[in-house]
Amino acid sequence: MINLDFFERNQIDEVRRETQLMSLSKHPNVLRVYGSFVNESILYIVTPYMSAGSCSDIMKTSFPDGFEEAVIATILKQALQGLDYLHKAGHIHRDVKAGNLLVDEDGTVSLADFGVSSSLTENGDRRGFRRTFVGTPCWMAPEVMKHADYDYKADIWSFGITSIELATGNAPFAKYSPIKVIMVTLSNDPPTLDRDSTKHKYSRVFKEMIDQSLQKDPSKRLTAEKLLNHQFFKFAKKKDYLVTKILQNLLPLEQRPHKSNFNIYFGNII
Repeated sequence: MINLDFFERNQIDEVRRETQLMSLSKHPNVLRVYGSFVNESILYIVTPYMSAGSCSDIMKTSFPDGFEEAVIATILKQALQGLDYLHKAGHIHRDVKAGNLLVDEDGTVSLADFGVSSSLTENGDRRGFRRTFVGTPCWMAPEVMKHADYDYKADIWSFGITSIELATGNAPFAKYSPIKVIMVTLSNDPPTLDRDSTKHKYSRVFKEMIDQSLQKDPSKRLTAEKLLNHQFFKFAKKKDYLVTKILQNLLPLEQRPHKSNFNIYFGNII
């Protein structure tokens, strides 16, 4: 649900474009839009009900220290397949994080929240770059923070941060203010997975995949397509593995102390 009274005319046009993008997406790992309508000043966007909630919500409810490696590989492979689809269609998401990875009861993982997604072929410059400062600071790529030209490789950085989030329960620097997150990200070495401090044991291959994603130089990051061929994703299982490992004994969404708020998934548009 989006209250259009809070938006300027150009922002409403942006909402319309994002809704159209979602309605055109036909990939199992990208959240579909069945339709949309306006009643008074409220825009209603109709999507599938992802009954398990977001990966972030699942962790807060039952896995505060992160998931086991095979679970992470299974989640991330589906998310990466969705990103690969978007990137090949000329789109970037710009807010990849565990809170925007929604899970259905059958173990399907879908990328959600296109409130900040963008087309590289529309409103970008001729080279297919963007300069808009959007996203969530903890997951934001350095080139986005610096207002430099960026493309779909910004999503790969966010994907690497999300990988750490799924392994530890939190994104790096999550306790810092947004300004400090930006300062630390730009001045320090990229974050990495400290395998000695996690509850679960993680492989060297997992850490290598994260480090390849978190290269400050975007040209050194792999594309989503190439990243799917990384050895780490050999650990991925079929989607029903998530049912037995993390969803089977999960409280229904409406009974959880940390409820996913589906009404604000589009709130980052501004």
